[in-house]
Amino acid sequence: MLTQLSIRDVVLIEKLDLAFPPGLTVLTGETGAGKSILLDSLGLALGERASASLVRAGCEQASVSACFEISPAHPLHELLNEQGISVDDARDPILLRRVVTTDGRSRAYINDQPVAVSLLRRAATLLVEIQGQHEQMGLADQATHLDLLDAFGTPPELRVRTAATYRQWIEATAELAAARAEMENAAREEDWLRQAVDDLGTLAPQEDEEAQLAGLRQALQQGERRAEAIAAALADLSPRDRRSPGPASALRNASRALQRLLPAPTDLNPEAVGAAEQTAAQEALNALERAEEALAEAESLLSRLASDAQADPRLLEQTEERLFALRAEARKHGVSVPELPGLLAAFVERLGALDSGNARIEALEKKVAETRAGFEAIALELTAAREKAARRLEQAVMAELRPLRLERARFIVSLVPLEAEAWNARGKEQASFLIAANPGQPPGPLAKVASGGELSRLMLALKVVLAGRSAIPTLVFDEVDSGVGGATASAIGERLYTVGRSVQVLVVTHSPQVAARGDAHLRISKSVSRGRTETHAAPLDTQARREEIARMLSGDTITSAARAAADSLLKGD
Repeated sequence: MLTQLSIRDVVLIEKLDLAFPPGLTVLTGETGAGKSILLDSLGLALGERASASLVRAGCEQASVSACFEISPAHPLHELLNEQGISVDDARDPILLRRVVTTDGRSRAYINDQPVAVSLLRRAATLLVEIQGQHEQMGLADQATHLDLLDAFGTPPELRVRTAATYRQWIEATAELAAARAEMENAAREEDWLRQAVDDLGTLAPQEDEEAQLAGLRQALQQGERRAEAIAAALADLSPRDRRSPGPASALRNASRALQRLLPAPTDLNPEAVGAAEQTAAQEALNALERAEEALAEAESLLSRLASDAQADPRLLEQTEERLFALRAEARKHGVSVPELPGLLAAFVERLGALDSGNARIEALEKKVAETRAGFEAIALELTAAREKAARRLEQAVMAELRPLRLERARFIVSLVPLEAEAWNARGKEQASFLIAANPGQPPGPLAKVASGGELSRLMLALKVVLAGRSAIPTLVFDEVDSGVGGATASAIGERLYTVGRSVQVLVVTHSPQVAARGDAHLRISKSVSRGRTETHAAPLDTQARREEIARMLSGDTITSAARAAADSLLKGD
């Protein structure tokens, strides 16, 4: 409910802080005292259109804050969460604030967080419903009528089942549409798909094959390089070209040349060569022999290495061909090589879906028909329940209209069937509240047929009938008793009091009968100070209430009879 309203520099109000209790609060005051300014200030905080004319003369800006206390389960919490507005505790108050400057610009806040005015207005519609002479929020909006009818008398479980079967139908319809689109796409690319499956199937890519092939290719390349190096070394040791005798032949030739320096066993003159020369030549010859042996050993070792490290050019070629083929196919489809097996499976699945598409679509068409039939069946039950609830609501509201001086009016709840494409989770119809204000007059929409006062009283009748069934915690009535008095005003006061047992009610009234029924009473007054006119509002105690109601009864001159009549009204006599 609305707990506090703080107004700063709005028209004739310089500073005003008001507290509102639960139940029925009446606001009274002489004509022109500023009651409309108070409601305009509240409207500003609720997101209504801002105007520079609201800023008090000589001030730079006007501001209004409205504080509300709501239950943790109130739908406003869901809205705030969706918009990222933090509330530490669901039991914490909600503060709506609006600031308007002299250039007509305004800023909006929820819990001191800047928000768009549209969001402020959305939040306000969940907190306050206003009904007045010049503006109606809620009842005149046909979009609210179905909810009001359902709140009055349709079984909640029936509405839940209707919404559930509708979702099933919509989901099945969406699934069918997706399957048809998928089949159409597959049919358009069938030839390409089949070629892609053939190519990939022939290639038969395996998981992790690229890494394995790359490793094998590297090993084979390294083996080929080793074999080439060994072969080159062997070729240098044992050249086949006669013009390049090689190291072994050179060593043998050198050994034969040195042997000529040594005396032969049959030499008759061994002293022909000196002993020193013979020794040196023998040592050189021995070294050449050892070099020949080392060379022979090296050649033998290289031969064994060559035998062990034989390259496999064919295997390398096959490996590279396979690796390059996989990479080329991956590039063609815009994927990586490891993704090729999954791509093949996806293509096969799409072809399978194309091959079995007709059967799947037939099954989905059957599902759509079944879910639609289920929705229509439960929606028909809901329609029947709404028809019964509509007749009961008509009777209940009509019973309330006579005491409110609307005895000649006819209240009608019309259920209008929707076209099939407009069916929704709420059913197959839209409710519309109609009023025929006078006999012989055709019924029409509330806002067009009923006057402001009639519409306010009609809303009051509905609120009495629907007491406690709305999530909106605060109702505001602006002069709902306009143009009536006596028994009608008393009836209005009684009904406002009754509604106030379920929700918070604020009413601006000129009727003493209505004022006497309030749980709390605020008097709006106007004074002139330092050459400036100011509007004030003050809560009244019991004695002050008596004087105010007596003033409303008798005018400026309060008589003893007026006070006695005020006492009688306050006692409920």
